[in-house]
Amino acid sequence: MRKTWLIFSQTVTVAVAVLFVVSTFKPQWIQALSWRQVLPGATVAVVPAAAPGRSASAPAVPAQGFRDAAQRAAPTVVSVITSNSAARNPRRNDPWFRYFFGDQEGQPQAGVGSGVIVSPEGYVLTNNHVVDRMDDIEVMLTDGRKASAKVIGTDPDTDLAVLKVDLDRLPSIAFGDSDALQVGDAVLAIGNPFGVGQTVTAGIVSALGRNQLGINTFENFIQTDAAINPGNSGGALVDATGNLVGINSAIYSRSGGSLGIGFAIPVSTARQVMESLIRDGQVTRGWIGVEPRDLTPEMADTFNLPIKEGVLITGVLHNGPAAQGGMRPGDVVVEVARSKVANTAQLLNAVASLKPGEAAQLRVQRGGDMLTLNIVVAKRPRTPIQARGQDE
Repeated sequence: MRKTWLIFSQTVTVAVAVLFVVSTFKPQWIQALSWRQVLPGATVAVVPAAAPGRSASAPAVPAQGFRDAAQRAAPTVVSVITSNSAARNPRRNDPWFRYFFGDQEGQPQAGVGSGVIVSPEGYVLTNNHVVDRMDDIEVMLTDGRKASAKVIGTDPDTDLAVLKVDLDRLPSIAFGDSDALQVGDAVLAIGNPFGVGQTVTAGIVSALGRNQLGINTFENFIQTDAAINPGNSGGALVDATGNLVGINSAIYSRSGGSLGIGFAIPVSTARQVMESLIRDGQVTRGWIGVEPRDLTPEMADTFNLPIKEGVLITGVLHNGPAAQGGMRPGDVVVEVARSKVANTAQLLNAVASLKPGEAAQLRVQRGGDMLTLNIVVAKRPRTPIQARGQDE
């Protein structure tokens, strides 16, 4: 037994000595050994050696963020550069005119906004206020190409405009579903803020259905905290996959820069307006000639109404469509063509969607009675932006 133990101890000593010598002078021999099976059911990972001249690095991590969405949508967002030559007053050379009113020589104006290419044919969606009263409009793509743009049509009531450029191999954005957006969804705002060049900012949908902001006649804004600044107007609001869900239009700001409250026109509205402008050159909407106001609980109690929601009619245009259909001031509209309306914005949109020349049924609460009125819808008149009101 003693002899056996002596042989075992000498063998272990020699093995340790050999291992020490090899690890000291030939460490690569040990590193080349791949031990895959250590114990039954247990394995060790084998990490590939680094290439010659390169150090070993951690395993690649999948890219995070919205890189794919930005790369997909960014090429379709363009800069819209506008300018005009101010009109010269025909009496500018009259000495008496210049004596009383001074030298009123007009100054040229210029601006920079954004737009979105929505078809390979060259149609570009932007805001009406970007191109309004501008003589020269130029579109610049991210690949450096430039082209003059023609105004196909404008819709001041939604602050949208459609341009057309003649270029080959144009990228175009895919339309998303703005009606499926929920508060908290991630979105990207892409545009040309302050003219510094294309910029992508990220945020979430902060609110939906914003209205009564006094920006447009028809308001149903997507609110977002993605940074939107001057120059972003007309640019794209895209979802996490790079699909267009809105046209960036306005911001709430006391400084002129982003304060985290921006507004975009839903693509559902923008697409409808775009198709009408391309097809007809204008957007045709219904109109009945009334002055609406939201019904408040206090008003309902004052008039002893059995309803709490609806739109109070404070004025009816003499001989207008509503007057001819029997509507009176004090009526409360609760339905338009079987669609319930609970506020002024809903009434505006519901009436606007009606086809001019056709009769529509409106349900109104008049005192304690619920009435159904048949009103022949007229075509909504186009009015200057500065004279727009909330009349419907």
